Amino acid sequence: MSRLGELLVRENLISLAQLQEAQDEQRKTGARLGYSLTKLGIINEEELTTFLSKQYGVPSINLSEFEISPDVIQLIPPELAKRHQLIPVNRAGATLIVAMSDPSNIYAIDDLKFRTGLNIEVVVASEIALDEAVTRYYEKQVTYDDVLGDIDADAVEIGQDEEQVNVVDLEKASGEAPVIKLCNVILLNAIKKRASDIHIEPYEKAFRVRYRIDGVLYEEPALPMKLKNAVTSRIKIMSSLDISERRLPQDGRIKLKLGKEKEMDFRVSVLPTLFGEKIVLRLLDKTNLQLDMTKLGFEEKQLADFMKAIHQPYGMVLVTGPTGSGKTTSLYSALQELNKTTRNISTAEDPVEYNLMGINQVQMHEDVGLNFATALRSFLRQDPNIIMVGEIRDFETAEIAVKAALTGHLVLSTLHTNDAPSTISRLLNMGVEPFLVTASVNLIVAQRLARRVCSECRQEVEQNTKALTDLGMKPELAEKTKLFKGAGCRSCASTGYKGRIALYEVMPFYEPLKELVLQGASTTELKAEAIRVGMKSLRAAGLQKLGEGITTIEEVLRVSVAD
Repeated sequence: MSRLGELLVRENLISLAQLQEAQDEQRKTGARLGYSLTKLGIINEEELTTFLSKQYGVPSINLSEFEISPDVIQLIPPELAKRHQLIPVNRAGATLIVAMSDPSNIYAIDDLKFRTGLNIEVVVASEIALDEAVTRYYEKQVTYDDVLGDIDADAVEIGQDEEQVNVVDLEKASGEAPVIKLCNVILLNAIKKRASDIHIEPYEKAFRVRYRIDGVLYEEPALPMKLKNAVTSRIKIMSSLDISERRLPQDGRIKLKLGKEKEMDFRVSVLPTLFGEKIVLRLLDKTNLQLDMTKLGFEEKQLADFMKAIHQPYGMVLVTGPTGSGKTTSLYSALQELNKTTRNISTAEDPVEYNLMGINQVQMHEDVGLNFATALRSFLRQDPNIIMVGEIRDFETAEIAVKAALTGHLVLSTLHTNDAPSTISRLLNMGVEPFLVTASVNLIVAQRLARRVCSECRQEVEQNTKALTDLGMKPELAEKTKLFKGAGCRSCASTGYKGRIALYEVMPFYEPLKELVLQGASTTELKAEAIRVGMKSLRAAGLQKLGEGITTIEEVLRVSVAD
């Protein structure tokens, strides 16, 4: 396959520049050249497979049209299939037909002959198709049914009277091997499906599990009602929570080790409901934490404004939006940008989601009196340069944060508001004086997360000028805008979406806006003036991403409101 690029150029199927682009991509990802060529769209899978078929004089095969027998799959172990990128397709007597991406790999063919004792006949398939086939046939997905098959339901019956449950019985039931395995499957499946949250919910006649994937909840197979208390207790034990306390909310954390390299943290919240305790687990994957500010979704001017604000020696930068809108990622990215040995950075968080080297992170403990206001007071005695407050929730926290911003400190924080201009009203409603707000605030960012169209099955759809103009796009621009949607494939679990992109509303606190605040202007007047002086609203940011083919009309409607 080292000659693949040379052969493709010679046949005029790709240019030298395209080969160079694919080789650069190959060096970055470590993938094979053929895989990089098809991923970049330089050549499609069918063309490449046909070319290889002619070049090596072997038939080509479309693996998606075949259902391979388990008996045939068992002839080649998974580690061999992955190492040589091949899969057995069929057996005819003493001959095994094997699909490969590189039919010239004599070493792999000899290895197969030695392992199987059969004659090997090669057919060629694309690398992407082989990757999917190896995943499909060798990486068996463990299901609840696989685990529950081992459970003696009677053995884990806890009892009918919720208040009379014996803690010893709970511990015993939660320690049953199948229950442990079942809880592990719930957590591992969430990781495989790229979920951000797991909801385990007890109802009168159902025990439901849902995963939040790319911001939307999807239902999983329900768990047996008889396992309700055992599963709840197991997760509480894993989170180091009190299993005897079933009337009050509790918060905990689970650290799961996945092999030698990867660790996954789960933030656990337990809430007593009418029919038992609802558990929500937030997945915190540090390896997926995007701290490169240029890749978060900011447009060029927005990023320039944000960078300018966080590099000011003092003042406040506020990030707003609902829970799960990516505020923490934006703040951590700013902290990473500012994290230098010459600066003392302290954060007050509830909870601390990710550990950042070089930053003093403090976990809040309301039960012992350590709240945001208390932590802020202590920070000001710790010679800080930069302070990050998890959230401004009350007047006391807001007052100390404003005073810190006015006495030579840069303060980063979050609020829960609908957009950037309404953040000013929120601070005023808390009791902060207008002149203090105008003197301390540098910039406000509002953000939302919209789902990305899946790049694997992305396709152009019919133009809809009316829908675009209804969203607020200018008619002349709407007529030129191409719309895209995901058809649904294995990569995106047939949803048509994979991953998310942030939409930002960045509002630098210019002098005209400060004047309006001092005059007692409404949020509507502030927003109109902010847009006049150059702010792009959340809806406008959504339309920009729509025009770039990154998201869909439905997503823009879901995450933003009309201006």
